[in-house]
Amino acid sequence: MASSAAQIRAFEGPALLSYGFRPFFLFGAVWAAAAVALWLPMLSGHLALPSAFTPVEWHVHELIFGYVPAIVAGFLLTAVPNWTGRLPVVGTRLLMLFLVWLAGRIAVFFSLWIGAWVAAIVDLAFLVALAGVIGREIVASRNTRNLKVLVGVALLLVSNALFHVEAAAGIGDGHGTRLGIAVTLMLIMLIGGRIIPSFTRNWLARRGPGRLPAPFDRLDMAIMGASAVALVSWIVLPHALTTAILAALAGALNTARLFRWAGERTGSEPLVLILHIAYAFVPTGFFLLALGILRPDIVLPSGALHGWTTGAIGAMTLAVMTRASLGHTGQPLTATRPIQLIYAAVVIAALARIAAAFDVMREPMLHLSATAWVAAFVGFVVVYAPLLMRRA
Repeated sequence: MASSAAQIRAFEGPALLSYGFRPFFLFGAVWAAAAVALWLPMLSGHLALPSAFTPVEWHVHELIFGYVPAIVAGFLLTAVPNWTGRLPVVGTRLLMLFLVWLAGRIAVFFSLWIGAWVAAIVDLAFLVALAGVIGREIVASRNTRNLKVLVGVALLLVSNALFHVEAAAGIGDGHGTRLGIAVTLMLIMLIGGRIIPSFTRNWLARRGPGRLPAPFDRLDMAIMGASAVALVSWIVLPHALTTAILAALAGALNTARLFRWAGERTGSEPLVLILHIAYAFVPTGFFLLALGILRPDIVLPSGALHGWTTGAIGAMTLAVMTRASLGHTGQPLTATRPIQLIYAAVVIAALARIAAAFDVMREPMLHLSATAWVAAFVGFVVVYAPLLMRRA
């Protein structure tokens, strides 16, 4: 019987369907750029979409529940074969899963025509399908301890469903949005807490003596636990003093966690440095949340939200996408100048959006943030499309 690697190489379909990260990273980036490119003219009233969502609801939904699940899918469909020893999902099965995701984007876009509840069903089908595919692969491998990865997918599904209910019925206070952001942040804290010290240690081990990052341990689990408590408080009591105190504590703990990873030694390796910079937006978001509750006259509540979404989520997903795409397509793990510009653009987008929350040249900062975000993701598409659409 041929080896798994040989069977993968024997796949004769389109290269784009030969591994899960290829279509989902590529078109996830396309959608991230398109959604923000549409956002500013929608916000100014110059563009109206045939969506049942308000402009703000559509903007939030398509980045948190459109873009993020695509990247989660690309990551899991690439990682699960390593955990299970089974062949990756390829070809027709991968195409069908991708088309379900695409159908969700189309349904939400045209939800005014087809109805909000129909759009919700179509949109939610993707996370259900993804959980089914990943669950089947794990169960078939009899490596059931990895079924815990489905918890994150399930929570994203619940938060997306809650978002649809709140939007369609006109009830709630953004609980679905906050839950979705919180789940994504916990995934970043979990996955980032493993890959950042690992990649940093591997790189620093070749650079001579010096401080090395601490590996994932019980302290990391305790910090994640404290962060989860703060996020739950934010979901339930977004304006409470208790939430501000818990957020400030979580910010301090995550700052200490980041310091444990020796990021100050990675300045000459952008592929590693960007992971540390991206994670820095996790404690930044917590501090902004606390400040926004205690001093709303200084920073708008959107400061924390965009510190996390534009900064932690945007930068971390691009950091993982750029590195993983290089590695899985057989390219050297080197951040070329175009890749460095992608990183610079997404960091500028995050910093400009945070500045806007402080009401520092708000309108120019909003436009700068949106432009830099679109540039970052268009840059990813331009640089990586040739790699993702051809065989390694």
